[in-house]
Amino acid sequence: MKILKNIFKFFLLLIVAGIIFIALTNYTIKKQSRPFLFNSIQTIPEIKTALLLGTGKTLNNGMPNAYFYNRIQAAADLYKSGKIKYIIVSGDNSTKEYNEPEDMQLALMKNGIPEDKIFLDFAGFRTLDSVVRAKEIFGQNKLIIISQKFHNERAVFLARKNGIEAYGYNAEDVNKYAGLKTNLREYIAKAKVYWDLLFGVQPKFGGDKILIP
Repeated sequence: MKILKNIFKFFLLLIVAGIIFIALTNYTIKKQSRPFLFNSIQTIPEIKTALLLGTGKTLNNGMPNAYFYNRIQAAADLYKSGKIKYIIVSGDNSTKEYNEPEDMQLALMKNGIPEDKIFLDFAGFRTLDSVVRAKEIFGQNKLIIISQKFHNERAVFLARKNGIEAYGYNAEDVNKYAGLKTNLREYIAKAKVYWDLLFGVQPKFGGDKILIP
């Protein structure tokens, strides 16, 4: 019985330590990224290239994904304001049927963005991959990252830890109840950032350099 109690205490301590770690990492990432996040086009710096982070255009139930369309609108607004000249669309293309970069490209073109101003990154399987590849493959040391605020906090933090002068332009968020699962998952994702930094995790794929004029 004493052994069982000790095992229970051990696992309880692990759970408490895990909760504290998640809370601290989330606090740190939010605090350090806060000065570089913007809701207003007027106040965000003018930078040649933006990185639009991918997500599916539809939900599992077939309904339109508000995260996707709000990011597209934010990218289009930023381009039309003159604050950016090019957009890297980075996302998952793990199967023929699922292609986030092409879906984003088509949506941007429908919103008036010329095709030659859009660069596709088909290997943005994770935020880490998208951010690091923007530097290593596309040669960008300065970026405006476009996503929702909760995502930009992590992306901008990662970018700056990888030597990129990054700013986040926050797309409109979705209803807090509709996005509850995504926001809960983000707590774990922020904690995992420190694991990736500690062990020097790199993007899954490299590739040839792509020149952005």
